[in-house]
Amino acid sequence: MRPMIHVQPTPQLRRAFAVWATAQTPKVRTVGTSTFAVPPHLFTDVPEPVLIGATVDGHRYVSPLEDEQNAGELLGVATAAGFSEVREAVPGEPLPEVPAEAYGPDSTPLPAPDPADEPADLPDGVFPCPGCDKEFTTERGRDAHRRQKHPED
Repeated sequence: MRPMIHVQPTPQLRRAFAVWATAQTPKVRTVGTSTFAVPPHLFTDVPEPVLIGATVDGHRYVSPLEDEQNAGELLGVATAAGFSEVREAVPGEPLPEVPAEAYGPDSTPLPAPDPADEPADLPDGVFPCPGCDKEFTTERGRDAHRRQKHPED
Protein backbone atom coordinates (compact mmCIF):
# COMPACT_ATOMS: atom_id res chain seq x y z
CA MET A 1 0.00 0.00 0.00
CA ARG A 2 1.39 3.40 -0.97
CA PRO A 3 1.79 6.08 1.68
CA MET A 4 -0.81 8.82 1.47
CA ILE A 5 -1.01 12.29 2.95
CA HIS A 6 -4.25 12.72 4.88
CA VAL A 7 -5.76 16.18 4.37
CA GLN A 8 -8.77 17.42 6.30
CA PRO A 9 -9.77 20.80 4.82
CA THR A 10 -11.67 23.38 6.85
CA PRO A 11 -15.46 23.06 6.56
CA GLN A 12 -15.59 26.28 4.48
CA LEU A 13 -13.04 24.95 1.96
CA ARG A 14 -14.12 21.29 1.87
CA ARG A 15 -16.18 21.71 -1.29
CA ALA A 16 -13.37 23.56 -3.09
CA PHE A 17 -10.92 20.81 -2.08
CA ALA A 18 -13.36 18.14 -3.32
CA VAL A 19 -13.63 19.91 -6.69
CA TRP A 20 -9.84 19.82 -7.03
CA ALA A 21 -9.67 16.19 -5.79
CA THR A 22 -12.23 14.86 -8.27
CA ALA A 23 -10.53 16.67 -11.17
CA GLN A 24 -7.36 14.58 -10.69
CA THR A 25 -6.67 11.43 -12.68
CA PRO A 26 -7.14 9.08 -10.90
CA LYS A 27 -9.47 10.88 -8.51
CA VAL A 28 -8.25 11.62 -5.00
CA ARG A 29 -10.40 9.52 -2.68
CA THR A 30 -11.78 10.20 0.76
CA VAL A 31 -10.76 8.10 3.76
CA GLY A 32 -13.29 9.57 6.17
CA THR A 33 -16.25 11.90 6.24
CA SER A 34 -14.05 14.94 5.76
CA THR A 35 -10.56 13.55 5.11
CA PHE A 36 -8.90 13.02 1.72
CA ALA A 37 -5.98 10.66 0.99
CA VAL A 38 -3.67 12.59 -1.33
CA PRO A 39 -0.75 10.81 -3.00
CA PRO A 40 2.54 12.56 -2.13
CA HIS A 41 3.30 13.42 -5.77
CA LEU A 42 -0.05 15.26 -6.06
CA PHE A 43 0.18 17.12 -2.75
CA THR A 44 2.45 19.76 -4.28
CA ASP A 45 -0.24 20.44 -6.91
CA VAL A 46 -2.98 21.22 -4.37
CA PRO A 47 -3.95 24.90 -4.70
CA GLU A 48 -2.60 26.85 -1.74
CA PRO A 49 -5.89 28.66 -0.91
CA VAL A 50 -7.76 25.39 -0.25
CA LEU A 51 -5.05 24.18 2.16
CA ILE A 52 -5.08 27.23 4.45
CA GLY A 53 -6.27 26.11 7.88
CA ALA A 54 -6.46 22.44 6.88
CA THR A 55 -5.12 19.60 8.98
CA VAL A 56 -2.41 17.68 7.12
CA ASP A 57 -1.34 14.37 8.68
CA GLY A 58 -2.57 15.56 12.07
CA HIS A 59 -0.87 18.98 11.96
CA ARG A 60 -2.34 22.35 11.08
CA TYR A 61 -1.15 23.50 7.66
CA VAL A 62 0.42 26.97 7.73
CA SER A 63 0.87 28.36 4.26
CA PRO A 64 3.28 31.04 3.08
CA LEU A 65 0.23 33.12 2.07
CA GLU A 66 -1.03 32.99 5.66
CA ASP A 67 2.42 34.01 6.93
CA GLU A 68 2.41 37.04 4.60
CA GLN A 69 -0.96 38.14 5.95
CA ASN A 70 0.30 37.96 9.55
CA ALA A 71 3.77 39.36 8.84
CA GLY A 72 3.12 42.66 10.61
CA GLU A 73 1.69 41.05 13.73
CA LEU A 74 4.19 39.79 16.30
CA LEU A 75 2.91 37.79 19.23
CA GLY A 76 4.84 36.94 22.37
CA VAL A 77 7.86 39.10 21.57
CA ALA A 78 10.09 39.98 24.49
CA THR A 79 10.59 43.67 25.21
CA ALA A 80 13.27 45.53 27.14
CA ALA A 81 10.71 46.38 29.84
CA GLY A 82 10.18 42.68 30.47
CA PHE A 83 13.87 42.22 31.22
CA SER A 84 14.27 45.16 33.58
CA GLU A 85 14.08 42.97 36.71
CA VAL A 86 16.35 40.23 35.40
CA ARG A 87 20.01 40.05 36.30
CA GLU A 88 22.50 37.47 35.18
CA ALA A 89 23.73 34.88 37.65
CA VAL A 90 27.40 35.06 38.43
CA PRO A 91 29.07 31.67 38.86
CA GLY A 92 29.72 31.01 42.54
CA GLU A 93 27.37 33.78 43.67
CA PRO A 94 24.25 32.55 45.46
CA LEU A 95 20.89 33.48 43.97
CA PRO A 96 18.69 35.84 45.98
CA GLU A 97 16.08 34.33 48.28
CA VAL A 98 12.56 34.05 46.90
CA PRO A 99 9.93 35.52 49.24
CA ALA A 100 7.46 33.03 50.74
CA GLU A 101 4.47 34.82 49.16
CA ALA A 102 5.83 33.94 45.71
CA TYR A 103 4.99 30.28 46.31
CA GLY A 104 1.51 28.83 45.95
CA PRO A 105 -0.45 27.50 48.94
CA ASP A 106 0.15 23.87 47.89
CA SER A 107 3.90 24.20 47.29
CA THR A 108 6.42 22.08 49.16
CA PRO A 109 9.86 23.44 49.98
CA LEU A 110 12.77 21.44 48.63
CA PRO A 111 15.24 20.05 51.13
CA ALA A 112 18.69 21.56 51.17
CA PRO A 113 21.32 19.43 49.39
CA ASP A 114 23.20 17.15 51.75
CA PRO A 115 26.97 17.49 51.32
CA ALA A 116 27.32 13.88 52.54
CA ASP A 117 25.72 12.70 49.28
CA GLU A 118 28.86 13.62 47.33
CA PRO A 119 32.03 11.72 48.22
CA ALA A 120 34.81 14.14 49.12
CA ASP A 121 37.68 11.95 47.87
CA LEU A 122 36.75 12.20 44.17
CA PRO A 123 38.60 14.56 41.84
CA ASP A 124 36.76 17.55 40.43
CA GLY A 125 34.61 16.71 37.43
CA VAL A 126 33.76 13.14 38.48
CA PHE A 127 30.18 12.42 39.49
CA PRO A 128 29.46 8.79 40.43
CA CYS A 129 26.00 7.25 40.30
CA PRO A 130 25.00 6.06 43.78
CA GLY A 131 22.87 3.27 42.23
CA CYS A 132 25.68 1.63 40.25
CA ASP A 133 29.41 1.97 39.61
CA LYS A 134 29.20 4.38 36.66
CA GLU A 135 30.96 7.75 36.78
CA PHE A 136 29.97 10.84 34.81
CA THR A 137 31.77 14.03 33.86
CA THR A 138 28.74 16.24 34.63
CA GLU A 139 26.07 16.31 37.30
CA ARG A 140 23.48 16.67 34.56
CA GLY A 141 24.65 13.46 32.89
CA ARG A 142 24.61 11.58 36.19
CA ASP A 143 21.12 12.89 37.05
CA ALA A 144 19.76 11.96 33.61
CA HIS A 145 21.23 8.47 34.04
CA ARG A 146 19.64 8.11 37.48
CA ARG A 147 16.22 9.15 36.17
CA GLN A 148 16.39 6.66 33.29
CA LYS A 149 18.15 3.68 34.88
CA HIS A 150 17.20 3.99 38.57
CA PRO A 151 13.71 5.60 38.62
CA GLU A 152 12.80 3.93 41.90
CA ASP A 153 15.54 5.80 43.83
